[in-house]
Amino acid sequence: MATMNVSVPDTMRAWVQSRIDSGRYASVSDYVRDLIRKDQTTTDPDQWLAALDATIARGLADGEAGRVTEAETVFDRLSTKYAAMRAQP
Repeated sequence: MATMNVSVPDTMRAWVQSRIDSGRYASVSDYVRDLIRKDQTTTDPDQWLAALDATIARGLADGEAGRVTEAETVFDRLSTKYAAMRAQP
């Protein structure tokens, strides 16, 4: 495995350390490898478009495209919900 040295500002270093401290990553190397993997999958336009097409196809197959709700209906439901929440002791 190759070694690389990277310089980052203190704020970025602190961010990476916070991600390690949270337990999400085991080390700085683990964090950087994950970023590289994510970048490899998101920067390939063909892969990105294939994933988007698959997501759209799943939504159409599930009937999600036919379930459009008017914004006014959504706002009315939210207003009713929050009014009921305010009325509770």
